[in-house]
Amino acid sequence: MPPLPSYGRGREYPGPRYGSLLHGQHLEDVVITGHNGTIDGQGKVWWQKQKSGKLKYTRGRLIQFMWSKHLRITNITLRNSPFWTLHPYDCDDVVIQGITIVNPVDSPNTDGIDPDSCRDVLIENCYISVGDDCIAIKSGWDQYGIEYGRASSNIFIRNITAHSPVSAGVSIGSEMSGGVSNVTVENLYVWHSKRGVRIKTAEGRGGYVSNIIFRNVMLDVVRVGIVIKTDYNEHPDKRYDPKALPRVHDISFVGVHGTGIRIPVRIYGSAKVPVIGLEFKDLVVGVTNKKKHIFQCHYVHGKVIGKTYPRPCDSLDVYDENGTLIRGASSANITQN
Repeated sequence: MPPLPSYGRGREYPGPRYGSLLHGQHLEDVVITGHNGTIDGQGKVWWQKQKSGKLKYTRGRLIQFMWSKHLRITNITLRNSPFWTLHPYDCDDVVIQGITIVNPVDSPNTDGIDPDSCRDVLIENCYISVGDDCIAIKSGWDQYGIEYGRASSNIFIRNITAHSPVSAGVSIGSEMSGGVSNVTVENLYVWHSKRGVRIKTAEGRGGYVSNIIFRNVMLDVVRVGIVIKTDYNEHPDKRYDPKALPRVHDISFVGVHGTGIRIPVRIYGSAKVPVIGLEFKDLVVGVTNKKKHIFQCHYVHGKVIGKTYPRPCDSLDVYDENGTLIRGASSANITQN
């Protein structure tokens, strides 16, 4: 199949890509359901070829819908996907409910659900254990995503159990060049994973990540709880514009708790791509690394409200529960480890 227009090439290799097991374009009113029946992608042969370098093109998804609307995918199990598992692309009005997704944790790049340049999406009541991000919101890759110009917006994710020893429970990016906005994630439980929630971008991406809320997040033995990374420098080709700077702003974390966390918060903005308008409220996690009893912050501006543990970095204003300023951001508030 031709590459996705907002990627300009296959995601793993230049050129075209293999088709998906279930694929549809320009469709309306699609329902996939079935009393927890199973769709098995039998992806092992694809994983083996990918690991041994025998593929020339990007692997196909298990399910992909493109340029479609009014999609309902409910009450099924998806397993052993060759590549990304469930990939709605440039779709409107997508409801995904009661899905179980199980791919071996060592199966490469087997994301669970990837809404990509989609609008008005509900993902709820799902269990996901995979070999990459459990849920990853995307909107195109560098200059191709900027030119295609279709944002992901109005996405509501709730009641999710996520497990990924190699990646994150919920990610935004890194392919976010069309923009991502108005996302709410609530009632998220991430267990025995490398990261809890992550936002990833880079110079050259362009686009924006804005108006994002994570609410009621429980982390259970997670290496890094919250990650915002602005140097994810993987590009489709050398024609990207390094001056296309993404904007990352107005991101809230409310009610984040957990135990067994090695690093609670790692937010790495840069002089060119600062993280602005960050807010933490009611963040208390138990850490395992006694040398990391502090947020890790670089080029971050925002505030902390109410009880917080471990201690927030000095680049954040600190308020009590009543909104009274306790500690203003340090005048040297650009960087702190």
